[in-house]
Amino acid sequence: MQGLIIFGKNKNEGKIMLSYKSITKCGNREINEDSVICVEQNGNYCFVVADGLGGHGKGEIASQKLVEVFLKVFETGHTETETFLKMAFDTAQNEIMKAQKAEGTLFDMKTTAVALIVIDGKCQWGHVGDSRLYMFYKNKVKMRTLDHSVPQMLVMSREIKERDIANHPDRNRLLRVMGIEWDLPKYTLSEEYDIDKCQAFLLCSDGFWEFIEENKMRNFLKKSSSVNQWLEMMFDEVEKNGNERKRDMDNYTAVAIWRK
Repeated sequence: MQGLIIFGKNKNEGKIMLSYKSITKCGNREINEDSVICVEQNGNYCFVVADGLGGHGKGEIASQKLVEVFLKVFETGHTETETFLKMAFDTAQNEIMKAQKAEGTLFDMKTTAVALIVIDGKCQWGHVGDSRLYMFYKNKVKMRTLDHSVPQMLVMSREIKERDIANHPDRNRLLRVMGIEWDLPKYTLSEEYDIDKCQAFLLCSDGFWEFIEENKMRNFLKKSSSVNQWLEMMFDEVEKNGNERKRDMDNYTAVAIWRK
């Protein structure tokens, strides 16, 4: 289990109240290279999932460095969501590149990332790679981040269907990650939204979303009485499908978030 994981609910009067829970598992791998943080400070929130890439545990180092940077930047306090996300992603990229050079592992220390920041009732998210964020409203998926991957590009060019991504032979071929030389930032940022326009969020690595369909996420959300129950129902679905398909399961990590 990687990163700082905190479960809780903000109880400050006059502040945005979110309830949340996270889970991270090794799957069938020896090392869990995923990292996750869920933190709250003065009614503001930061959630991050990072999926490390690389052999011999180097992906673990990259994902851990990324979440540590996001935590440090969050603790300094910010008033704008976009400013926070740009600073955190840029700083994390620099730290990963420094670590690569220091350890001589230029090809092994990389990570995907997806992050959600909530400041003063406004929310915004950013991602790089194929770790995803789903935003729900009225028990429907209103938005999803688009993977920086070969299958996602094939969907956009109408060569395959959205449902084919999870089982595509090139599903692990990524076009953007943290830990490669950048001429320009490779992460994608969403617009800023009022948190009141959002019912729930799911942040997860590809090891999670490839074993659960969106209609299951929606149905479980509708049936659940708490964020804990929602995540547990999705987790059971991921485990069931992973076992039934008899496919080697990667590390999988998820953060479920409800607005109260």
